[in-house]
Amino acid sequence: MRLILLGPPGAGKGTQAARLVEKFSIPQLSTGDMLRAAVKAGTPVGLQAKTVMDAGGLVSDEIVCGIISDRIEEADAVNGFILDGFPRTVAQAKALDELLAEKGMRLDAIIELKVDESALLARIEKRAADTIAAGGTVRADDNPDAFKVRLVAYREQTAPVSAYYASRGVLKTVDGMAPIADVTKALDAVLG
Repeated sequence: MRLILLGPPGAGKGTQAARLVEKFSIPQLSTGDMLRAAVKAGTPVGLQAKTVMDAGGLVSDEIVCGIISDRIEEADAVNGFILDGFPRTVAQAKALDELLAEKGMRLDAIIELKVDESALLARIEKRAADTIAAGGTVRADDNPDAFKVRLVAYREQTAPVSAYYASRGVLKTVDGMAPIADVTKALDAVLG
């Protein structure tokens, strides 16, 4: 099962990805985690990324695609993977299409969790409160100001990715505002 979960910050992608990881025994591939791992491992692409990151720059699509290319060939991804945080732009979506075609792979599903953006701020505030109540550390980006910045970036850069996949007739949508268990059931139905 190779899939992408799309949706704005706070839509529940991480929660649902964790459930899908369990169900399908496939890894959730976070571009941030993959970048850090490639840098730590000293891979050729990781060394390129380290140079850019150490200079405070954004890692190029070419480097990110190189890291994804290497990662999806690892043993734990042989039965599939869930892409988390990628593609963030239409250019990355097109690069991913080319990368998978070169490897003779295809995506099984691209699913967008549709949410009411006005309700997301309350969801993020609740997530932060729940984390504090559980004795955990709140993510730095789980505060109202950072969330608003993330939401603007999502609308400008990542929302067009959904339109790209929709125009190709491969995007499925699920109501991300439903209770968690209902979202899980809807995803199961889409994934068959």
